[in-house]
Amino acid sequence: MALQITNNAGIFEINGSLNSQNTNSLKNYFEALMNESGFIMISLNNTIDIDKTAFQTIINLYKKALSKNKAFYIVGHQNQKVVELFKNEKLSFLLNSNAA
Repeated sequence: MALQITNNAGIFEINGSLNSQNTNSLKNYFEALMNESGFIMISLNNTIDIDKTAFQTIINLYKKALSKNKAFYIVGHQNQKVVELFKNEKLSFLLNSNAA
């Protein structure tokens, strides 16, 4: 399934597969959004698959947002693949369970 980003009441839902083939699109989309907004919330709950390259891109976006004093939340507790990936990388604390 192709990557699709949907703004659902301020939560950017990422649907489809996140992989090395579409990470540049993901990066460009959210970097542009960072310039316009001080608050970004992404949901990985409907992400079918995510590879290490895409995972690292999301982490880099998180770090960039922090360096610019922007709020950047990652939601994904409903997706077991996402939970396991964050857990394996010892970054479970980045997943926000209080939203979406």
